[in-house]
Amino acid sequence: MSDTMKLIIRNAEVLHPDGHIEKGDVGIAEGKIKAITSQIPDQGEEEIDGTGLTLLPGVIDPQVHFREPGLEHKEDLFTATCACARGGVTSFLEMPNTRPPTIDQAAMDDKLKRASEKCLVNYGFFVGATGDNLEALESVNPACGIKIFMGSAHGALLVSEEETLEPIFANGKRLIAVHAEDQARIVQRKKQFQGATDPATHSQIQDNQAALNATKLALKLSKRYQRRLHILHLSTGDEAELLREDKPSWVTTEVTPQHLLLNSEAYENIGTLAQMNPPLRSRWDNETLWKALLDGVIDFIATDHAPHTLEEKGKGYPHAPSGMPGVETSLALMLTQAKAGRCSVSQVSYWMSTAPAKAYNIPNKGAIALNYDADLVLVDLNTYSPVRREDILSKCGWSPFEGWSLTGWAQTTIVGGQVVYHQGKVNSEIRGKALQFNAG
Repeated sequence: MSDTMKLIIRNAEVLHPDGHIEKGDVGIAEGKIKAITSQIPDQGEEEIDGTGLTLLPGVIDPQVHFREPGLEHKEDLFTATCACARGGVTSFLEMPNTRPPTIDQAAMDDKLKRASEKCLVNYGFFVGATGDNLEALESVNPACGIKIFMGSAHGALLVSEEETLEPIFANGKRLIAVHAEDQARIVQRKKQFQGATDPATHSQIQDNQAALNATKLALKLSKRYQRRLHILHLSTGDEAELLREDKPSWVTTEVTPQHLLLNSEAYENIGTLAQMNPPLRSRWDNETLWKALLDGVIDFIATDHAPHTLEEKGKGYPHAPSGMPGVETSLALMLTQAKAGRCSVSQVSYWMSTAPAKAYNIPNKGAIALNYDADLVLVDLNTYSPVRREDILSKCGWSPFEGWSLTGWAQTTIVGGQVVYHQGKVNSEIRGKALQFNAG
């Protein structure tokens, strides 16, 4: 071949953009995919034997909380991206609720500088809405979108009233991503359940109606101004059924593996480790969300990776913070579901790579295609291994899925043509790049 390949992956089962899987070689040069064929005759500078493994596009996780700056005792950009590499996540979009929050250009610049120095994978950041930073919401660059916390937030980032939300929807064109919970209902129900110490109460306080109310309001404003809207971490069957009947073409939504696979019964087994916002729901919600995902009502998958220390989680309800880690286990969880017949491997890859790239207008990512960025993951779909606390690379050191036997674990993760994770070892010298976002 005319190009000298920096890296060749040989004999892997390669997932093609049309969804079919075929054994072949993939050649990489200058950080791009330069060959996809049954056999590359030339020798690469570096070669990886993919025999018995499946090659997928790297995961794009479009909703994470990596805690830096200000909360590095929970996680930081280096430890979080080590966890990403182990989980096959090659790009992420991170939320603005750090300290200080990402609400202006100075805070964005600071995050980008930190990321360039610490991140092993590619990165992008949201700008947060406060209700009084309207100009910054369109001028801060680069930003993948605007994040609005309609509920379950404190301080300046809580924007819950319609009269404050409306100007944000009315001005500008940038994607708006909402955490859709009705803060007024949550406050009222907290008073109703005051004194409760059972963590299962969390799902009663922040109930299905709280989520549905906020999603309806976001939809109303989005339709009023035809504003690009993304509804984060859909958690209820009620919201899924609403969107099945009323989802404009410019609206997308996502679901987390935990809202598909865990429910309120988990409180009995893992207590506050099951506590997150929006909360875990019922088995009916699990099933209804699955159906919506399979039917295309839900567009893709995100983790809402939001780690806290075991010490913090050990404070008991209602003092324990809400949130759980997810980037290390998300791909294996979903591929295990594919192997069980719940969906296909190609569907998992679409939900976790192709669709997020499309929704956020990230060019040249999310598929194994010529001249696309060489962000790839080799997974083993034939071996099952348990989630073990001692293997977790996230600084928090735990997983709500501890003990689950999963397949599809990443064996090799490649970012921009560079091997960042291979057979249990992280290459901490690799650095990802800032993601680009094309105009919508």
